Amino acid sequence: MSEITPEVVAEHGLSEDEWQQVLKIMGREPNMTELGIFSVMWSEHCSYKSSKKWLKTLPTEAPWVICGPGENAGIIDIGDGQAAIFKMESHNHPSYIEPYQGAATGVGGIMRDVFTMGARPIANLNALRFGRPTHEKTRHLVAGVVEGIGGYGNCMGVPTVGGECEFNKSYDGNILVNAMTVGLADADNIFYSAAAGIGKPVVYVGSKTGRDGIHGATMASTEFTEATEEKRPTVQVGDPFTEKLLLEACLELMATDAIVAIQDMGAAGLTSSSFEMASKGGVGIDMNLDAVPQREENMTAYEMMLSESQERMLMVLEPGKEDMARAIFEKWELDFAIIGTLTEPDADGIGHMVLHQDGKVIADLPIDPLALASPEYDRPWVPTPARDVLAAADVEAPKDLIDALKTLIGGANGCSKRWIWEQYDHMVMADTVQRPGGDAALVRVHGTKKALAMTSDVTPRYVFADPVQGGRQAVAESWRNLTATGATPMAITDNMNFGNPERPEIMGQFVGACEGISDACRALDFPVVSGNVSLYNETNGQGILPTPTIGGVGLIDDVAKAVGAGFTQDGEAIVLIGETLGHLGQSQYLMEVLGRDGLSMDDGAPPPVDLALERKNGDFVRVEILSGAATACHDLSDGGLWVALAEMALASDIGATIEQPGTNIPLHAWAFGEDQARYLVTTPNSQDLIQRAEKAGVIAAVIGTTGGQELTFGPEHAISLAELRSTHEDWLPEFMSHPDAH
Repeated sequence: MSEITPEVVAEHGLSEDEWQQVLKIMGREPNMTELGIFSVMWSEHCSYKSSKKWLKTLPTEAPWVICGPGENAGIIDIGDGQAAIFKMESHNHPSYIEPYQGAATGVGGIMRDVFTMGARPIANLNALRFGRPTHEKTRHLVAGVVEGIGGYGNCMGVPTVGGECEFNKSYDGNILVNAMTVGLADADNIFYSAAAGIGKPVVYVGSKTGRDGIHGATMASTEFTEATEEKRPTVQVGDPFTEKLLLEACLELMATDAIVAIQDMGAAGLTSSSFEMASKGGVGIDMNLDAVPQREENMTAYEMMLSESQERMLMVLEPGKEDMARAIFEKWELDFAIIGTLTEPDADGIGHMVLHQDGKVIADLPIDPLALASPEYDRPWVPTPARDVLAAADVEAPKDLIDALKTLIGGANGCSKRWIWEQYDHMVMADTVQRPGGDAALVRVHGTKKALAMTSDVTPRYVFADPVQGGRQAVAESWRNLTATGATPMAITDNMNFGNPERPEIMGQFVGACEGISDACRALDFPVVSGNVSLYNETNGQGILPTPTIGGVGLIDDVAKAVGAGFTQDGEAIVLIGETLGHLGQSQYLMEVLGRDGLSMDDGAPPPVDLALERKNGDFVRVEILSGAATACHDLSDGGLWVALAEMALASDIGATIEQPGTNIPLHAWAFGEDQARYLVTTPNSQDLIQRAEKAGVIAAVIGTTGGQELTFGPEHAISLAELRSTHEDWLPEFMSHPDAH
């Protein structure tokens, strides 16, 4: 065994105070295996030590929430004895180091989180953030990540139905890959992770354990530096074909009464899965490492416990059911090994993890003191300085409004992301009703009229400028995206991507975003049921824009009543719901057309989010959709009104004639302002819809009519749909056709 020096302790990511706590818990100096276990269990990635104080402030309950944060994934009741199970998780650091495997294993890991609980995955979404298109690594990273996501999801036979992709220089050295999975389960057959039953067998199933992914959790809890490339061994290697077998084997066993508890082996592998199961159940585990299936020779206890090899599960089974379970897993050509038993706590009520190898005790750790004593920090934080609202009249108008529109819909962030999602199988399982590219995906609940709506959203530049408003807006836009299909938003999962929490200004961003998310979730009855925190997204001291990605899930009872974003026929009225004030602070217009970066105080505050107004306008729109009065709907966000109109026209190949407003707002602010709580709907009977809006206290105005093959904005501004389409569709394929993409 290596000698444990202060340098070795530091290499394991433990501070001096944490090391002293380890000595106190153990009553002696730990050996290397025990130190490694403390290291991963107390890493930021596994323990949430910088964030849990603030995560506790988020609303997590509602009558339809079956299980909130704390399990592998969140669960909501969708009626008829069915439940939706979903979560979003990051694989940021691994995807930068090894883009294909990093993204692929991110997708594999999040699917295991969902089917561990008894659900069959029915949809994947991915929220991606890359650096500047001009950065030397960007094409290579985009190509690898997209291929990894498609390669894993397609092989699993799970459709990838939505997501987002954005480019910004803050992600040059630290991309974000946030993967979300939604699954379906019977509400009376859900599986949890708390171990129970002294003497019951602990069983390992799936792939063999190798040396890949060792220290992956610790690596994900530190900043990148010039030496990051040396960390390739900490990136796991995935095998989607094995995971498909594991999914089917687990679901087959779940149809029996054999499973007491089950946990997937994700971050920190065998360590975190065994400790979490034992801690939740208040029991100990005796584990025989010689029984662990291994694909490499002479593996040490340290390597086995810290390996993050993929496609593995840990279970507690009912005694006497082992042979039946073994037969199922062997039928699916998977490893099955009884590696331990549950044990009684000691005289002080503390369960112990005792590891045996070669007939000797290799480690003996008290479970709850280690798991429950993981540090919780109240890190110093400072609020983000408030910015002044940027008056629309103070923002320069473009020389040509149509050229400005083309810049917005034809650049890296506003262009069509078809090149990405066409590499994913989004129709497998044959229940995808609305495909990628709209406000939210719709996936039918198989064999029923119901459908789940799902989306992911965040506007990082808003969060950077004002974390509270930005947090509110991320939730509100997710809520609007679901509402725009006709679905009732039900719950969210969040993926909190931030820089180094030891810097007070970064911690202030996190605190502010949590406040904004909490405000919006409460106001919109849209609780947080699961999530993930990814900190230390920095390279050489440069942090990413704060990116709290919000994955939303909603329900529509009759999918035939859902609408899409595309115009449906000529001659319908286009109605703008919500008030337009022409807010241009932090807008895409400011960034893309005027070339500002949003970092300067002069770039203004993001648009304010009036949550009562969001609720009122959204509830009105949903009623109009479900009654059949609204034939299409699209929420307004990046780029404002003209961009939303262009997207609706392109989604349908139907043009529109828009009337210029009689307003004192500058025309470019009316066209491209990003005021919140707004929707565009089309209707054959605008008079009745406007009357209902007035009665509901909702601002609504007819702004144009559908029809033709161009978008016409008043007498002076027009563009053909053909030119609009090539502008919107061409950027990404051309960018990715460059030789350095692969």
